[in-house]
Amino acid sequence: MVDRSFFSRIVWVLSYSWCCYAESYVLDDNIGLGREFDGIGGLSGGGATSRLLVNYGEPYRSQILDYLFKPNFGASLQILKVEIGGDAQTTDGTEPSHMHYENDENYFRGYEWWLMKEAKQRNPNITLIGLPWAFPGWIGHGKSWPFDYPDITVYYVVSWIIGAKQYHDLDIDYIGIWNEKKFDIKYIKVLRDVLDRVGLTDVGIIAADGDWSISNAMAIDPYLNDAVKVIGVKIIASDSLWQPISRSILLDPELRNAVEVIGAHYPGTHTVEDALKSEKKLWSSEDYSTYNNDIGGGCWARILNQNYVNGRMTATISWNLIASYYEQLSFGRDGLMTAEEPWSGNYVVESPIWITAHTTQFAQPGWTYLQTIGHLSQGGSYVALTDGKGNLTVIIETMTHDHSICVRPPLPHFNVSSENATFQLKGSFGSMSMLQVWQSKFDFKTKNPTFFKQLNPLKISDGIFTLNLEPDEVYTLTTITTGHKGSHPAPPASTPFPKAYKDDFNVRNPFFTEAPNFADQTGVFEYYMNLTDPGLHVFTLRQVVTQRPVTWASDADQTISIIGDHSWQNQTVTCDVYIETEKSGGLFIAARVDKAGESVRNAKGVFYWVYADGTYKVTNDINGQTVLAEGLSGTRAGSWHTLTLTVKGQYASGMLNGYPLWKNAVILGPQNGWAAIGTQSFELAQFDNFVIDAE
Repeated sequence: MVDRSFFSRIVWVLSYSWCCYAESYVLDDNIGLGREFDGIGGLSGGGATSRLLVNYGEPYRSQILDYLFKPNFGASLQILKVEIGGDAQTTDGTEPSHMHYENDENYFRGYEWWLMKEAKQRNPNITLIGLPWAFPGWIGHGKSWPFDYPDITVYYVVSWIIGAKQYHDLDIDYIGIWNEKKFDIKYIKVLRDVLDRVGLTDVGIIAADGDWSISNAMAIDPYLNDAVKVIGVKIIASDSLWQPISRSILLDPELRNAVEVIGAHYPGTHTVEDALKSEKKLWSSEDYSTYNNDIGGGCWARILNQNYVNGRMTATISWNLIASYYEQLSFGRDGLMTAEEPWSGNYVVESPIWITAHTTQFAQPGWTYLQTIGHLSQGGSYVALTDGKGNLTVIIETMTHDHSICVRPPLPHFNVSSENATFQLKGSFGSMSMLQVWQSKFDFKTKNPTFFKQLNPLKISDGIFTLNLEPDEVYTLTTITTGHKGSHPAPPASTPFPKAYKDDFNVRNPFFTEAPNFADQTGVFEYYMNLTDPGLHVFTLRQVVTQRPVTWASDADQTISIIGDHSWQNQTVTCDVYIETEKSGGLFIAARVDKAGESVRNAKGVFYWVYADGTYKVTNDINGQTVLAEGLSGTRAGSWHTLTLTVKGQYASGMLNGYPLWKNAVILGPQNGWAAIGTQSFELAQFDNFVIDAE
């Protein structure tokens, strides 16, 4: 009788050999090593991307932080980059400055201090980076440029670094210049000089977190080169955007002495010749920025490998760290994981967390890439790293084009197909007999992927092993045995924002300066103790920015903080309000606010304004161009008033101090949106006893 099972296996082997290309690759440290690995990280800010995270209750908040930072658990991040708050809209909201005014210092505002401490508590070796996206208005002296008076700007930034240490025992490793804006060579040199003079010689400068033009400047100016440790660059399409900074580094000895690392924003995995000639570290200091579904995970897998293979970049930092902001804001869910429901406790550990773990759990900053790295013959890439003490980690990715598209830059077409890849270990690795194996397998057909799964160890014979590689996979082969796929109990189910919500802001010693779930879009709204009040409004929420900031993006002329569910249609918003500016002051409550983030200037909704001159106005937009109703209100500065706005169907009505003031204003749109509070300009104003009742 014929052994049909044996016959079937022969046919399968023949078919398999026909369909799968075979290729050999060498991993060898005898020919020398490549660049030193600096780590994988996440970026909180740019802006307000971790806003909702701080509002999570325990144990869920700690669980989320474990997935991000705890070694050998989840992403095990090695770098945390944060925004130095500048009181301005910087993508998804405003982060408060430590110095609203020239004579003001407070190193407990916002949540980035807390986040850095939580990261450091889990991983004491994590690298900390600070970067301004904007500056308080006083820095610019009325201009939208922060470098006319470099000594003042340096004082502001260095104060933040010193405050981190003095008040939070945080050592900042790197400091940036100004996110994605033109750099100023004089400022960089002054910053380096002051850092050195106050004993912060170990703090590196990142320049310029915009385009690669600083490489040109460092080529020209040796002192600038020595002064800057990291250059952050944004690449949109052309490699020419690496200039003029790369060229300047090569030509300026003073600039060159200031620089340790040249980095890139969204470099598309490529660098330029001048950056390589500088012999500086090369970083992708902001990357990813992609919706965190499995295609986003594929994007992250591809660039983590190919940023080194193609561009010799030794660190990659994800914008953003965690999608913890209202999803309808700019770039919703563009984080390594999602935590946007503190009211329910729900969060989602997305695929980029486990893709990160393929590198971070098996290679640490200070390890070195081998020179024998590159592209697979049938598509994909491989890198190998060693600690120089006998350990080896190899990361392989075979992500296909359509399943690894990042939001930017455009991705040229390429093909990936199955391959039998044979690796030969040479040099100090030639005697290895076994490697641990971890696999992630995307599944875009049946939607049943497997992420970060430990397989049986791979036996090595005579320094040779073979892997069958299929498209859309990630492998880690390693001598490290401490890898672990951590887990916590499933979080609560997702629920909408509560339709009945209130906050009286009666918090005597707030741990955070911002009220839960309010997301400032322009201006800064802080807990405030009103010592002049007889008792009813001692604890309030106060808008505190009084001068237009030096902005990275475009702030609205008004201040606004949003809250609630963007899908809400019918809603009643009530709030006690207090105008502080005599004669010209004004503020509002709002419903159905449709836009925020970078689009806040164009926000529409129903805005109910009252003014210190005794008038009111109802508008269909934040700019007050479309007026639905207006008249006398009797409101004035220095007195508390209660505003009530009811929006139902096509009509809106308003009350003042419990009495109808206007009614049945016809709404031109939108049909849904957030609730909000705000002021007509950058002015002081207070809010209390905020209540939402939505249908």
